[in-house]
Amino acid sequence: MEVKQIYDKALAHGSYAIESNGQVALVDPGRDPQPYLDFAKERGGKIVAVFETHPHADFASSHLEFQKKHGADIYVNPKVGVAYNHQPMEHNDEVRVGKVTIKALFTPGHSPDHNSYLLIDEKGKESAVFTGDSLFVGDVGRPDLREGAGNIKVSKKELAGMMYDTLNAVFSELEEDVVVYPAHGAGSLCGKNMSDDLYSTIGREKKENWAFKLKEKEHFIDSYLEGQSFIPKYFPYEVELNRKGLEPLEESLNKVPHLSANDTLNEGVIIVDVRGQEKFKAGHLKGAINIPDGSEQDKFETWLGSIIDPNEKFYMVGDTNEELESAIRRAAKIAYETNIKGAALLAHRKLISDEPLNIEDFRQNPDKYTIVDIRNTSEVSEGKYFESAVNIPLSELRERAGEINGNKPVVVHCAGGYRSAAGASILSNALSTQVYDLSEAINNFK
Repeated sequence: MEVKQIYDKALAHGSYAIESNGQVALVDPGRDPQPYLDFAKERGGKIVAVFETHPHADFASSHLEFQKKHGADIYVNPKVGVAYNHQPMEHNDEVRVGKVTIKALFTPGHSPDHNSYLLIDEKGKESAVFTGDSLFVGDVGRPDLREGAGNIKVSKKELAGMMYDTLNAVFSELEEDVVVYPAHGAGSLCGKNMSDDLYSTIGREKKENWAFKLKEKEHFIDSYLEGQSFIPKYFPYEVELNRKGLEPLEESLNKVPHLSANDTLNEGVIIVDVRGQEKFKAGHLKGAINIPDGSEQDKFETWLGSIIDPNEKFYMVGDTNEELESAIRRAAKIAYETNIKGAALLAHRKLISDEPLNIEDFRQNPDKYTIVDIRNTSEVSEGKYFESAVNIPLSELRERAGEINGNKPVVVHCAGGYRSAAGASILSNALSTQVYDLSEAINNFK
């Protein structure tokens, strides 16, 4: 038996492949099937099963692709109410994969239809538990993502009570050496206090995880509901997509239109420029929003799905075909490739440049500017960099741009420079005044 964790840093998403006696099972696979196919090939095995802990809100799953193209069975809690053929798994139901057994544990709290999956090895020992978004390393999955989404409508307070019961009646009963394999690590918006560690044990979590330490249920519920982060626009949409299942990745990518230099971009359609912010400032299309596709740390997928509504079409532009290909594939991880009206290179198109901010003038005369802090509310609560700054989180900026005083030049900042590129480009389109991006210079003002 071998268990492999396949981790996507950009989405802080952990999925799993389990091989035993030539049979391979997957838990919560991401959109791209290739890493799982590679694992099966390396082990000389065949993918026969996909176990879904719940319909995820933050990424698109490839479970239906594995069923359609590779004949794998999909196992999921029947409460999810899926639209595809599946094998229902309720609490204590078991499935054999090779010489190991996978046992369903009903673990609601993050969602009302959540299963975890207990791995029982060839000797009958409880070896590991794949906890999805229920139990993380150092945290538990937030309870407020399923209000108004999914097959079952439950309030976040009800879900918080379910999570308390899950911790104390299910996870606490497992052996302390059972390995905990969660679906997310630090940086995911599905929790608020996750460790950088990507796996743990039940014993360690019972000792160190705050959620196990709160023994009084009402106290647990109050603490659990407090201080959760914002919910990106695409999260409820993603739940419904995963309940239905998605088209195979490569087939969907092949449908993305690629435009020639002579093709006109229709007015009124959003333009997403995926280049780095310095290239964007030097020259970009009028009205474009800059969401750079740089490294795995930049959270391109999250900000694309937070700024652009799931029902909005957009053009995607960049300097090279390689740049566009990377951004399109990253967009597909949240199923936004179907929103792309066309992908276009910027060569031979009319570009405009941004005026740079005079940093010294801003330092000496901050009152000459309207300062907009686009960090999340939870970040601002820990301290402002400028007392006069107006806080409007980036995820709300397009809708709330009208609240900003446009009688003075506007300076946009975030915590490190990535988000301010998007924020400044949004406000440049919405306001008639000059808008500047403070970018990485914010580090000199902290």
